Amino acid sequence: MAALMLAVIMQVLDTTIANVALPDMRADLGASTDTINWVLTSYIVAAAIITPMSGWLSNQFGRREIFMISVVGFVVFSMLCGAAWSLNTMVAFRLVQGVFGAAIVPLAQNFMLDINPRERHGQAMAMFGAGIMLGPIIGPTLGGYLTESLNWRWVFYINVPLGMIAIAGAWSFLPEMPKRKIKFDFFGFAALAVGIGALQLMLDRGSDVDWFSSVEIWIELALSVSGFWIFVVWILGAERPFLDPRMFLDRNLSMGLLFIFVVGIVLLASLALLPPMLSSIYGYPTLTIGLVMSPRGVGAMIMMLLIGRLMKFVDLRILVVVGLSLTAYSLHMMSTFSPLMGAKWFVISGIVQGFGLGSVFVPISTLTFATLEPKFRGDGTALFSLVRNIGSSIGISIVTALLTHMIAVNHSELASGMNPQNLQGLASGSSSLAHYGETAVYEVLNSLTTQQAAMIAYLDDFKFMMWITIAAIPLVVFLRKPDYSSSAPQKGVAAVTAE
Repeated sequence: MAALMLAVIMQVLDTTIANVALPDMRADLGASTDTINWVLTSYIVAAAIITPMSGWLSNQFGRREIFMISVVGFVVFSMLCGAAWSLNTMVAFRLVQGVFGAAIVPLAQNFMLDINPRERHGQAMAMFGAGIMLGPIIGPTLGGYLTESLNWRWVFYINVPLGMIAIAGAWSFLPEMPKRKIKFDFFGFAALAVGIGALQLMLDRGSDVDWFSSVEIWIELALSVSGFWIFVVWILGAERPFLDPRMFLDRNLSMGLLFIFVVGIVLLASLALLPPMLSSIYGYPTLTIGLVMSPRGVGAMIMMLLIGRLMKFVDLRILVVVGLSLTAYSLHMMSTFSPLMGAKWFVISGIVQGFGLGSVFVPISTLTFATLEPKFRGDGTALFSLVRNIGSSIGISIVTALLTHMIAVNHSELASGMNPQNLQGLASGSSSLAHYGETAVYEVLNSLTTQQAAMIAYLDDFKFMMWITIAAIPLVVFLRKPDYSSSAPQKGVAAVTAE
């Protein structure tokens, strides 16, 4: 379990830890503001495309073997990313790093479900969820600290000690799992890869090229829709499709994917909004931002460990409702932030949100696979990880686009109430402004108007995410309660091996 958790934290950490180091990378690698973003995009797209393959690869070559190869490859290319000497080499190394890292999270989750009996799945998913939640939250803080204290290359070198320990633990303790030779459905995978890759590119590039005013975005949208459409038609008619559509007949899997999609939107979208807001409006430095946001991770970890115990006595669906309600309330608190308030309310709302997300993630991770046949578990965990990441990408893209649009709208509305008479009266009534003249009045008012417009836009985004969370609560009724008291065999290693 410790080896699996270290590998999960290492992989998830890399999705956010490099963000704060981009300005330093750009200077060292001679990249422009636009091209440096490919350091992030290449990793995200590669991981998204390869993630659905993890189930087939583990069946074909062995789950333990693929997990070991993934961790070793991830560590090796982390070292190469740290040693990169140009933008082209960095993007190439990040691309391959994403390929190796794609299978780590779904295979780790699959292992945790198989090496633990069904009645302990809740505690296993509590540990797994702690790693999933912890990585994105501490990533920017750790990345900022390493960049300021050492240099940006240590953002990648930090993976080496974590990976070495994970490799040693996996080699020593992970059990051998049965292999199932399955013919690879290349056409089905190719269609899915085109759909996922084009979608991720569209979401990542949209804000840079002004979304649907760009031909590039329309092309990527067409490719994405076509890829997904062909994939769905193909798996419904193919004899041995890349993903067996029968797995979606399990109601808990289908609903669990929907819920983890919502969790992905709320978790990383709120994390994407808070750092720029704290920096631009409140003037917090990078390390202070990390400290203010860290209670969110502490709250999530505490609640996950508690939920892992409570799940034996409380209906998991009740815990999901409680978690979504706490998450919605935390977003309501965030929608009432003021530019003049102190850090206390950031900490309080963060703890509440951590409690909420922690209360949702563990029950959902358990319920999703509670009734799923073990032969579908490899593909199920891959989809679970993929949908969470897609939800995060979509959430970040939506809130970023809304933020940009609402800042412009709010600035226009606030500025419409100003006229030359107002400005002259303000200048004559303020001795400090009158000293500098009318130009100073315009500059000060424009700065204040921009700040207020941005603040209102941030609050609107938080309110938007609150309504998404509230809308997901009624869907809990479609989840089935698992029966741990039945005489069915445990879905652990022995049961999987027997099947």
